[in-house]
Amino acid sequence: MAISNRTSSNRANPKRSPGSRLGVWFLLLVVGTIAAAAIAWREPIGGYADVGTSYAARVACSCRFVAGRSLEDCAKDRLAGMELVTLADDEQAKSVTARFPFVTDTTATYREGYGCVLEPWKG
Repeated sequence: MAISNRTSSNRANPKRSPGSRLGVWFLLLVVGTIAAAAIAWREPIGGYADVGTSYAARVACSCRFVAGRSLEDCAKDRLAGMELVTLADDEQAKSVTARFPFVTDTTATYREGYGCVLEPWKG
């Protein structure tokens, strides 16, 4: 009769190290933050961006094509808090487009007899 030298090993689940638990919590925190940002971004931030770009486009268009100032000079008229809104003009179309990066843009066009009017919203 042969005696086996095998020993029974304890194959119970090894305990997770504190570092791996921290990693799981960090991952959950990141996913939760991204989900909350997506929800918040959708309505209030997108709405504020639409209003901000509409205001900036309309005011800059009037400044540029009614008052005859340069776009760089018109950019000084932006309100505090609108630093992320960029302006671009199209001399031929007599329009100014205001952009909030990765969110929205709005164009205002000068029309004889009407002044600067916003292009219809696509949303």
